[in-house]
Amino acid sequence: MPNIKSAIKRVTVNEKKNLENRMIKSKISTTVKKFKNEAKNNNLEVAEKLLSEVFSLLDTAAKDNVIHKNNANSKKATLAKILDNAKKANA
Repeated sequence: MPNIKSAIKRVTVNEKKNLENRMIKSKISTTVKKFKNEAKNNNLEVAEKLLSEVFSLLDTAAKDNVIHKNNANSKKATLAKILDNAKKANA
């Protein structure tokens, strides 16, 4: 445990930011799971709404440096491909 006042503050700030980042990542993964479930069950209207929500969450997380921007773009491309394949299979 640090003895210096600034080091003590660093520890508490880092713990708080770590908690915030974990909450954001958890929300992203939960929404992605919901999206994949809806796409799998051919609920395409609901899946499209969830996809836009996931895109928004990923963009915000990348902007706030919770995840890397390339990671966010990769996930967005993968999810868009899942929706596109579901649409093709349904047509």
